[in-house]
Amino acid sequence: MYAKICGIKNSNTLQYIINHNYPPKFIGFITNYKKSKRYINFQDLKKLINVDKNGINFVSVLVNPDDYILEKIKNLNFDFYQLYDVSPEKTQSIKKKYKKKIITALTIEKKSDVDKYKEFESISDIILFDSKGYEKSIGFDHRLLNDVPNSITKMLAGNIGYDDKLDKYSKITDIIDISGSLETSGEKDISKINFFLKNIVKIKNEN
Repeated sequence: MYAKICGIKNSNTLQYIINHNYPPKFIGFITNYKKSKRYINFQDLKKLINVDKNGINFVSVLVNPDDYILEKIKNLNFDFYQLYDVSPEKTQSIKKKYKKKIITALTIEKKSDVDKYKEFESISDIILFDSKGYEKSIGFDHRLLNDVPNSITKMLAGNIGYDDKLDKYSKITDIIDISGSLETSGEKDISKINFFLKNIVKIKNEN
């Protein structure tokens, strides 16, 4: 199981994560969703991610992006676009035009929400099953994912604690994605990030 840390806004935190002994496989940046307290404007984002990634995948988190923002960020140092509220047709178009790997984000409340993955599996590299909360971390019944085939690369988000017994997720997901749980008073907490990354590597070693 791999880790994704989302909502990074400052250089000190980013450098800590990149240079950690057990870095995550993915780091996410809130690119166009201004309602999120983790949103970072274009000029700051451009400067922040212009770094040696040390093999980590940088992810642009985009909610229903328009052509303006897609054109604006097309040359930034991103490996994946994580797309919320984007149709399969537009997802295919974005992937083809910008040549980025795609994480399709589905917000889950009931089984029919989960089943939407079938519309995206052929055009997405990863399917993210998230809560309905967007910037607020709300949970959902993870048992809804039991029927999603192992052939799908799955990412899981929504009310997961950095200090949870993460091994309970290993049968239903390939990647754990957390953000708010790693914060204290609204800012990323280095000690929590460290605990989480060590927690993930412990599970990988046990498996």
